[in-house]
This record gives sequence, C-alpha cells and structure tokens, in this order.
Amino acid sequence: MSKRKERGICELYADDPERADALVFGRVTDSNRRGFLRGAGLAAMGSVVGATIPFHANMPSGLIPAALAESIEDFEIQGKSDDLIVHNDRPINAETPAHLLDDDVTPNELFFVRNNGAVTQQAWDQQMNDWRLTIDGEVEESLELTMEELQNDFEQVTLRLQLECGGNGRAGFNPSPRGNQWTVGAIGNAEWTGVRVADILQRAGLKQTAVYSGHYGFDEHLSGDPEREALSRGAPINKMMDPHTIVAFKMNGEDIPAVNGFPARLVVPGWAGSCSQKWLTRIWVRDRQHDGAGMTGLSYRVPRYPVAPGDEVPDEDMMVMEGMPVKSIITNPRSDAETTPGRAFEVRGQAWAGDDEVRAVHVSYDYGATWREARLDPPPNRLSWQRWRIDLALPTQGYYEIWARATDDKGRSQPMRVPGWNPRGYWNNSAHRIAVRAV
Repeated sequence: MSKRKERGICELYADDPERADALVFGRVTDSNRRGFLRGAGLAAMGSVVGATIPFHANMPSGLIPAALAESIEDFEIQGKSDDLIVHNDRPINAETPAHLLDDDVTPNELFFVRNNGAVTQQAWDQQMNDWRLTIDGEVEESLELTMEELQNDFEQVTLRLQLECGGNGRAGFNPSPRGNQWTVGAIGNAEWTGVRVADILQRAGLKQTAVYSGHYGFDEHLSGDPEREALSRGAPINKMMDPHTIVAFKMNGEDIPAVNGFPARLVVPGWAGSCSQKWLTRIWVRDRQHDGAGMTGLSYRVPRYPVAPGDEVPDEDMMVMEGMPVKSIITNPRSDAETTPGRAFEVRGQAWAGDDEVRAVHVSYDYGATWREARLDPPPNRLSWQRWRIDLALPTQGYYEIWARATDDKGRSQPMRVPGWNPRGYWNNSAHRIAVRAV
C-alpha cells in the first residue's frame, strides 16, 4: 500500500477550504461556515492562533489565518542579511521578509536577489579588467563605452526606484506554477546612481526602425553551454527612453553588490525585474520585439484572456508582461505581533503601482467589513514606492488580521483574493495581511 502524502496547511486550504477547516480545527457542524465559527470550530481556531477572534463573523469561508500561513526559513548568502529567505542556491534567489522592508530606501544587505544564470570567477576577472557596454543594432553609430566614459560623458542621476520580480506573490497561486515560490518580498526600493539610457541612445542616434531593445549580461547559462543565454529580455523603445530608466553603477551610494549586478546593470523601474539586466554588457536596439531568453513561450508572459487554473495556454495566446500592478505591503508591526486592547499603535508600510502612482491605501482589521484610509506620502520621484501609515486601536482582546489595500491613480485596487491564474504565476497583487494579537 502506498504511503499517504502529508499536506501542509496552505495545500489543504487550496484544495478544499471548507474541508480544511474541518481537518485543521475540527468537525464542521453546519454547511454554512458561520455555524462552524459559532461552535467548537471557532474555539479550536482561537486555540490555534492563541486568542479569541472578535470579528470571526466576517471571516471569509476557508480563509487560512495569517498566523498559520506564514513560514520563514533562514539561510546565509554572502553579502546579504541572514534574515533573507532563500528559495534557490543555483542560481541564488532570495526574498526579504515584509517587516524588513520598512526602510524608505532598502539597504543593500536586505535587497532581494533574483538570478537566472551563474557568474564564474573567470568571467568576473575578464569583465573587471576590461568591462565594456556595447550599443548597437538600429542606431546611426554603434557605441562601446568604458566605465570611465559612461560615468564622465553623460549626466549622472540618483533616483529612488522600485524593482520587483514579476513572480512576486507566486506562492499564492493554486495550482502552484513553476518558479520560485515568492511570497511578498521580491521587491526593493534602492537609491540608484547611473546615467539615463535615453541619453546613451540619443548619443548613438536611434533610427526610425528602432522599436525594441534586447539586453545582455555576462552571466552564463546554468548548463555551462556558451551557446545558451541565461537571460536576455528587452522593452519597447518608449520605456527605454523614459528618464527614469537608467544604467546604474551605484546602489545606495556604494558599488552594486555582486549578486545584484556589479559593475553595472539596467534599472527599468515599474516593470518585471527581469527587464533590468544585471552585469550589463550590451543593449541591442531592434526593429521588432526582442526574442531572447525570457521573451518567448511562457517566460515573463501572461495569457491574453482569462484562463482556468491549470489550463494549458498556447504560446500564441501569451503576451509579454509590461508594467507591474498596484500593490502594498505592511512592514510594521511584524506579523504575529502583540498589542494592548484599546491602545493606539502605528501600522505602516510601502505601496507602489508599476508605471503609475498610488493614490490611496486603505486598512481593515475586521476582515474587510470596514476600511480606514491611511496617510500616504508622495513619492520622492516617479517610480519610487510610497510610504503609508495609520494609527489603529484594536477594540477588545483577541486575534486580529490587519489587511492593506492600495489603489492607483487610474482607480485600480488590489483584489482581496489572488487574481487570475496564469501558467508562471505572475502579477499576484492580492492584498497583504498580517496577524496581530491584542492581549
């Protein structure tokens, strides 16, 4: 007889939320979950989360308490905080726990890592000795720039810019798509110093046939095959000409960390981070949409129409991802914090909206029955995230969940549930929630 597979709480709730209630908290005494949450099930749930649940009547059916849904494992990466959550070691991929994203400028040691290939010591040595950036393709004059020329021949700018992995939030999808199971922390907002890509392209002289870019770095494919690219994505020329799209060589006033793209990288803020090529060596200006590694098939592409979870989608029905959706996170307090009933405390976090601006953030502590608007700071420059904050006082002793929902300047808000499934788990911008106990 085959051994029965043990399932974690997230998988249980993903398969059959109401059945999971019964398995985790005891027998459901009523087909309506409200009955379950009035009897032994409610008592069991309160016991598990460690407190009574004052707003239990508002809890959506099959909702996993945030206190149970979170799990953090600690690993070590050279040059990074031990608190980062490592999803892969070849290539290295690691995210930042939400409570460590409380700084307006994300420190280098806390900035998430998303790599596709590997960089050998031989490649490092060669590039450090003779790094060049090539601009070619649909331009009047091809350029080959040294670091000295890059820094001295063009105006330098310093901007706070958001950089987010396209798969941030992938862990929320069911069935689980292929890829790193990011929760909410594949995002950072650093202070980048570099030169505008627009200035470089204007120096080269764009031809009228220029419509798209193709980006290349000196990282190698994990197979070691020199004929295969680790990653080569691009963006439409109008995005590359945005004054906030830069070739960066400093991150928070220091050399860019090795795993984040030293000595130079693209920063294409507001779009999937894969557009922001690390270890940059070439920008190929093209007369068509780029077709490098990460631009075709299912990679960094989403269906043109809604699909059912688990559906196979033909390649021709997939479109390239562009701007990221509106999103917010709660950075303080840390999930599972304790407070005193009736005593005000500050809830705060960050919000961003891809190419757009956040116009409002609303917060709820009664499972969305009521919402309060938070104070929202303007961004220091376009395409930076924005600080929000609100003072809350929980009315009685018990277990609460604080939910945050941002709305952008086009009126689009974060959904309360995970949005439309797609084969690679991109664009999950469902509202962030944390657990807080009033004791």
